[in-house]
Amino acid sequence: MKKYTEMSKEELLHEKESLEEAYREYQKRGLSLNMARGKPSVEQLELSMPMLDVLHSQADLVCQDGSDCRNYGEPVGIPEARALMASMMEDDPENVFVFGNSSLNVMYDTVARAMLFGVCGSTPWCRLPEVKFLCPVPGYDRHFKITESFNIQMINIPMKEDGPDMDLVEKYVNNDPAVKGIWCVPKFANPTGTVYSDEVVSRFAHLTPAAEDFRIYWDNAYCVHYLYEDNQPQIPEILSECAAAGHPDMVYKFASTSKVTFAGSGISALASSKRNLDDIKRHLVVQTIGHDKMNQLRHARFLKDHDNVIRHMMKHAAILRPKFEALEKVLDDELISRGIGKFEKPLGGYFIAYEGPDNTAKAIVKAAKECGVVLTGAGAPFPYGKDPDDKWIRLAPSFPTLEDLKQAAAIFAVCARLVYAKQLLGE
Repeated sequence: MKKYTEMSKEELLHEKESLEEAYREYQKRGLSLNMARGKPSVEQLELSMPMLDVLHSQADLVCQDGSDCRNYGEPVGIPEARALMASMMEDDPENVFVFGNSSLNVMYDTVARAMLFGVCGSTPWCRLPEVKFLCPVPGYDRHFKITESFNIQMINIPMKEDGPDMDLVEKYVNNDPAVKGIWCVPKFANPTGTVYSDEVVSRFAHLTPAAEDFRIYWDNAYCVHYLYEDNQPQIPEILSECAAAGHPDMVYKFASTSKVTFAGSGISALASSKRNLDDIKRHLVVQTIGHDKMNQLRHARFLKDHDNVIRHMMKHAAILRPKFEALEKVLDDELISRGIGKFEKPLGGYFIAYEGPDNTAKAIVKAAKECGVVLTGAGAPFPYGKDPDDKWIRLAPSFPTLEDLKQAAAIFAVCARLVYAKQLLGE
């Protein structure tokens, strides 16, 4: 396959004319396809329908500790749910608090508490002249929206093949007391699918922050979201690594079952040190008498333990894997083979990050939309929605049917080729 940069002007003009014809045909179809967000498909949601039969009017609704799930209490979660989430997060149940359906909500509240009350006795952030957060990019747009909403200054940290650029992380964290946190998705990072290396995790654990209230916001959103049964990468457990390095309080670790069971009706969790959890509980008992314990019990009895969770996730993988592989094939055959951009094939998670030529992402997203394909906005994987090179596009293959996904991928490829051909022609 001839690369676009190797084509003559005449060849590029012919290529552009052919692509414009295909583009006009797609526009005529009145399609409505979506690869914008990592939503589970209906088929995936069906996998957890038996969970609704776990609790019924004759069910025993008393927890292991004797408390009644129908009543008030247990603000940090019922024992069964704490044990379940601890098994997913590779931690001890006493290090885990269980909340409601959204880990994003827990992350927001964690930042809000720091703003209003400080962290473990430190000065509330709202009283400080400046607060900074490190943001590995491309990254998760909803993380960035949280810190942006509190007017926290966000600093881009480039992602490498094995995680964030730790030289930069160490430079900022170890020398600037205004740096209070860093967003991390350590396994199957959103959107690149990157898995942090052992060295990266170790370097995180050995940070020596200039700020006593610096915390790593470790979002383990995809900790069990493997695509392949025979290739499930593991990473060191960050809390124990930090404790061993003499920094037991440096991490807040988050997770949920949002893409394990029902996306809008799961349970979430936070794991941290005793000191951090005691600080959080002090405010939590004012905020709530307890989260939905019936849902916690339902999840604990349905998912049971880590091994059963993995078996359940392999059912998800059987649905997701063909979609990922279909999208990867189109990207390889239609774009990469022509020297147009690049991407890494993830082993898990929910996204593929396409890195196109500079100054093409906005134009590709706009062109796709005009053909009826909705993509995540260009710039979304960056703080303030500003991709300095205008080249990253997050692709979410999970929600469409396989046939719809193939069609959306084909349209995306035509749009990316057309935009690049025009760029090379100076149009």
